[in-house]
Amino acid sequence: MADAPTVGVEEEFVLLDTRTGAAVPAAPRILAALRGEPGVVPEFLRLQIETLTGVCHSLAEVRADLTRLRRRVSEAAEEAGCLAVATGVAPFGTTPLVTADARYERLAARFPDLVAGAGTCACHVHVGIPSRAAGLRALTGLRPWLAVLLGLSANSPYVAGADSGLASARYPLWSRWPTARPPAAWRDVAGYDAAVAEAIRGGAAPDARGVYFYARLSPRHPTVEVRIADVCLDVDDAVVLAGLVRALVATALRGEVAAQPSDAALARALRAAARHGLDRTAAARLLAHARPALAESGDLEVVHRGWAGLADRGGGAVRQRALRAVSATPAEFAARLATVTRGTEDESMEAAR
Repeated sequence: MADAPTVGVEEEFVLLDTRTGAAVPAAPRILAALRGEPGVVPEFLRLQIETLTGVCHSLAEVRADLTRLRRRVSEAAEEAGCLAVATGVAPFGTTPLVTADARYERLAARFPDLVAGAGTCACHVHVGIPSRAAGLRALTGLRPWLAVLLGLSANSPYVAGADSGLASARYPLWSRWPTARPPAAWRDVAGYDAAVAEAIRGGAAPDARGVYFYARLSPRHPTVEVRIADVCLDVDDAVVLAGLVRALVATALRGEVAAQPSDAALARALRAAARHGLDRTAAARLLAHARPALAESGDLEVVHRGWAGLADRGGGAVRQRALRAVSATPAEFAARLATVTRGTEDESMEAAR
């Protein structure tokens, strides 16, 4: 375990009105209440809030940080008269007010047509790398599994109060951004840097942070950052995702890389994952590929137990639909989602089991 890469997780949440279930721009109030908490930060829109774990060495640390931060944000949201919910898209519509931050305001000015569909919520997993060249090898190793990771995390079936028919409605919304695309099979770091520079030079991104490859070399940290996943409905699923991403990176750094799909094949697989969600057969292949790295890091039992639970109860989209079916109103549905997000249980949650 001592040699396992470090891992960190960023989670984005949407803030919902307790009476209507609609998204509300309450982030400034919550951030003011949590000013002393470095693990809670603003996001692009005021209806969102983001949490950041520390640099973790074990999945136990990841779980502890995620649990603590979800509860802190949930409590602050309750005090502000709203609900913090882990869902890839606000289920009952949004008011897209941009956060008062110079960088976000420049982004909104450059892409005004995308603001209305923004506010989607993701889970980003960071895995430590010894060098950018090693990170590029990790991106190559991750590329064949991006659709599986999307399917595992798919957690956004509802848009504007209606069932979208997708497991991840976030995926097509987020993919409208000009640089939101899979990483290419770059031969070297120079090729990667050239692609980032071209995106900025051509106006597709304002800076390196605005280049939204589904997996990328972090422009701020010595990590590979996997951005394909929806925010997970509960901590258990987020821990599984973090463990799998770390194992895939460790496997790639050892030189073990699955066959590379063509761009067209990867695009088809991503669309299928967004529509159908969890693919048990593909996930089983990923688990087999990553098993040695999971065993070496000490994560094998935790990930297999979490995967079994996820496969048994269904992914986030399945659970959301079950919760919506037993909710009489949008407000009741939002409250149920908030309960699962926070990690507290009651008898009404049996619908999502």
